[in-house]
Amino acid sequence: MPNTHYRRGGLYAADMAVYARTMAADNSAQHQFLKRNLVRALREDVTEKQRLCLLLYYGEGLNMREIGEKLGVDKSTVSRNIKRGERRLRRCLRYGAAALLKPDSEDA
Repeated sequence: MPNTHYRRGGLYAADMAVYARTMAADNSAQHQFLKRNLVRALREDVTEKQRLCLLLYYGEGLNMREIGEKLGVDKSTVSRNIKRGERRLRRCLRYGAAALLKPDSEDA
């Protein structure tokens, strides 16, 4: 029967470090490309109210009540705008995934 106990201590930590380095290939170029396209989708695919709510919620870290007070609307309206904006961005990323994941060299 194989040994299923987890190793503790230095050997286990060293194995995990090797595993982490192996699994974390350099994908910074893909992240930058995805960020650029997400910003473009925020500009082009969501409404102004949705964009503002998303930026205040995720960018500024405000909660929905604080956003509602700042914009002069109810927090349920803020919640609805955030959910609809997220849905539009998700749809954009899902259906445009092939175009979004193409390297920059293919865009030209």
